Amino acid sequence: QGHLSLMQQAIINNDAIVVSIFVNPTQFNNPEDLAKYPRTLEEDLKKINGLNPEIIVYAPTVDDIYEGNTASQTFDFEGLENQMEGQFRPGHFNGVGTIVKRLFEIVEPTNAYFGEKDFQQLAIIREMVRKMGFKLEIVGCPIK
Repeated sequence: QGHLSLMQQAIINNDAIVVSIFVNPTQFNNPEDLAKYPRTLEEDLKKINGLNPEIIVYAPTVDDIYEGNTASQTFDFEGLENQMEGQFRPGHFNGVGTIVKRLFEIVEPTNAYFGEKDFQQLAIIREMVRKMGFKLEIVGCPIK
């Protein structure tokens, strides 16, 4: 429901919507958590289509994203990555930065929507966009 609410917000302000569905292995420092993470692509596609059948879904494979080298880039998030959740999940936000950067390079969005619920991730993404000079707006949204 949270992701669908982000899509609803994007529909209001954009002519075309691209949604990515990807379980990013570099965000998981515990292989068991990665193995247990739900992968419900068919159900997700039905929900997205029910919201708006014109939404474009990009569901790449790990190899599509990492091209045989499944490793995180190292980012300087000015220490944000070591606070709150980050202190318990070493490397997590490098994984987040890596996948979000790669998706932005592939899709080239004008706007990107993220939930305010994950405040630290939102701050990390804004910092990455600022430092990398991406020409897009990060839109924080309340999760319904």
